[in-house]
Amino acid sequence: MSPPPPPLGRSRRRAAQAFDAALDDAELVSARSALAQGRWQAARSLIAQSGDEWDLRGHRVTVLALEPYSAAWTRDWLLAEPESADACVLLALAQVQRALRGKEKPERAREACRTAAERAPADPTPWLGLLMLEQGTAGAGSAVRIFEEVRRRYADHHHAHHLMVARLAEHRADAGPDPLHEVYDFANWAAEQAPADSPLAILPVIAHAERYRVLAHAGHEPPDPAASGHWVGRRARQVMKAAFDWWLEWEHEGHPRRLVDLNFLAHAKVCEGRGAEAAALFHRIGEHPTPAPWAYPDRDSTSAFRAARDSALGTV
Repeated sequence: MSPPPPPLGRSRRRAAQAFDAALDDAELVSARSALAQGRWQAARSLIAQSGDEWDLRGHRVTVLALEPYSAAWTRDWLLAEPESADACVLLALAQVQRALRGKEKPERAREACRTAAERAPADPTPWLGLLMLEQGTAGAGSAVRIFEEVRRRYADHHHAHHLMVARLAEHRADAGPDPLHEVYDFANWAAEQAPADSPLAILPVIAHAERYRVLAHAGHEPPDPAASGHWVGRRARQVMKAAFDWWLEWEHEGHPRRLVDLNFLAHAKVCEGRGAEAAALFHRIGEHPTPAPWAYPDRDSTSAFRAARDSALGTV
């Protein structure tokens, strides 16, 4: 039996203050709201409209899957359209999110992803779901194989590269700072392999922040990232400059996850002490902060973002 729709007036004040995974995708916000009320037709149309724009499709399916009753309503969709590959993919990602919240067995979520991959063989999104399920598992072999399946379908998959960077950053946590750590090599390789206008050019900045998170948790870096020397070494400055220069030349207004990159880049510029450059990025971010990297290593992301933004905007 499908769950009852939640009340229309639920927690509006609280929701307004929370991070919104939809970022600035107004159509996604609308479809998610409809799905929360059991109206899955809007989600069906939205996913279909995404076509083979794999970053867009992956972003939208992942966000829709976060809705607590997404799995139940998507099962209703499948009852109405048993052959729908899109419904199968959304159900798989919804089960992944349930597994990550401890409400579903991971193996059931994996099976759902494998079924979706069979239904939609060209779609990297079911493999993205499998990659999400690798969080916290031992060994990297399985994650690497899944990542290669994503890349075989779409070599520049934004979200998948971010997941791999976060995972690789956790290798050898106790070794301390190492400018030659494998996460930097991976990020540089991915950025070099991608087309000149690919947002993967920002990936070395992501690697830097993820490695800081790991080092700070291990006690090798201070809990205040701005007080760390992690962003001010010669190599780090080269990485930050190259990423900022890329943004000035190639900024992608239409990329569905560009605000994720902008938050990482603004955070890096704040930590580097480049207030004017950070201010330019904060203007682009507007009211769309992301938890990462402002929460790193154990901070309140909203407070950290606001403090950094206010400081940067006060420099211009």
